[in-house]
Amino acid sequence: MLTIDRATYDAIVAHAKRDHPDEACGVVAGPEGSDRPERLVEMVNAAGSPTFYEFDSTDLFQLYKEMDARDEEPVVVYHSHTATEAYPSRTDVGLASEPNAHYVLVSTRDCFTDDGNNDGPVEFRSYRIVDGEVTEEEVAVVDALPSTT
Repeated sequence: MLTIDRATYDAIVAHAKRDHPDEACGVVAGPEGSDRPERLVEMVNAAGSPTFYEFDSTDLFQLYKEMDARDEEPVVVYHSHTATEAYPSRTDVGLASEPNAHYVLVSTRDCFTDDGNNDGPVEFRSYRIVDGEVTEEEVAVVDALPSTT
């Protein structure tokens, strides 16, 4: 199960809406081995595409250097789908290289109305993807993550 705080959840949804009609993408880092999504890092979709996302290789390298220096790992890897459900595509499954990460997909397909309003619903779903196998998991949105002390 993915447990995520409300502020991070809201920020991921806002990023997906803001980048629509292109796919949004990013990472939520947390302390190594903790499974705590604590630090949201919005990334630029280098593909600039409504049907594909790609992390900029320089930005991704910098993020991994940062996480290494802070003893962090990617707890959540997220991106949006703009015209389809929040379910990993074959491409998404092929790109999933973090076996411990939660892969979050946000679908904005029903979010925008004809008048440009973006108050419609979004789908927010989480998966584990290991060795090409996709397993959906429950998402618990909490006001704040439990204290670690």
